[in-house]
Amino acid sequence: MSKPNTPIVELRTSEDGSSTLYRPDLDEHYHSIHGAIQESMHVFIRAGLEKHPGGLLKILEVGFGTGLNALLTVIHQGNKKIFYHAIERFPLDESTVSQINYPEVLKEPASRDLFLKLHQIPWNGDYEITSRFILHKEASDLAEFKPITSYDLVYFDAFGPDKQPELWTPEVFKKISEVINPGGLLVTYSCKGTVKRALKDAGMQIEKIPGPPGKREILRATKPSS
Repeated sequence: MSKPNTPIVELRTSEDGSSTLYRPDLDEHYHSIHGAIQESMHVFIRAGLEKHPGGLLKILEVGFGTGLNALLTVIHQGNKKIFYHAIERFPLDESTVSQINYPEVLKEPASRDLFLKLHQIPWNGDYEITSRFILHKEASDLAEFKPITSYDLVYFDAFGPDKQPELWTPEVFKKISEVINPGGLLVTYSCKGTVKRALKDAGMQIEKIPGPPGKREILRATKPSS
C-alpha cells in the first residue's frame, strides 16, 4: 500500500532497456531516459565507488529511489566492506518495486534476491544485506537529515535543481560536506552552474568529468584533506 501523500509514479523503460520511474507532478524521471543502469554505472559506480581504494567504505545516498544505486554498489563492491546510509522521502510501494526490471537486465547471480532485500528490510535501522554490506534506509526529508557517521562517498541523486532547487543550495551542501571525511568524494549527475557554485561555497573542490550518453558532463567534488 502506498504511503500517505506519496506522489504518483509511472513505470517507464529507458533506452538501455532498464526501468525508470516518472513523476508527473514534477515532470521528471528518476533516471536518464537514455539508460537508467548506464547512467548509474557511469556517475556513481565508476566515478565514485571505484575510486575508493578498498577496506571500509561509508556511503551516504541522497535519494534511494528505486534502489538502483544501492543494488549496483552491492554487485560491484569488490573487496570493500560497506556501510550504506540512504535517505528517501517517498519510499516506493511493493507493487511498483515488483515491476522494476534491473535484475533481469543485469543478469547477475542473486541480483533479484538482493534487490528485493534492499527494499524489504525495515526503515530507520541497520540491516545486513550481505556479510560485507550494511544498509540503513532513512525515511525522511533531506532537511531533517542527521548524520549517523562520517562518510567517504556521497551519491547525490536528488531530483534535478530545476525541479527541487531547495535540495541543491550552498546550505545543503555545507551540511553534507561537514560530514564527509577529508579526501572523501561527492558525485552527482548535475553539472549546472548553480550546483558548481554551491559545492564550491561549501568548501568542496570540484571537477567536471565526461558524462554518460545523453549528458556531456557530470560533477565530482572532493573534500580537501586539510
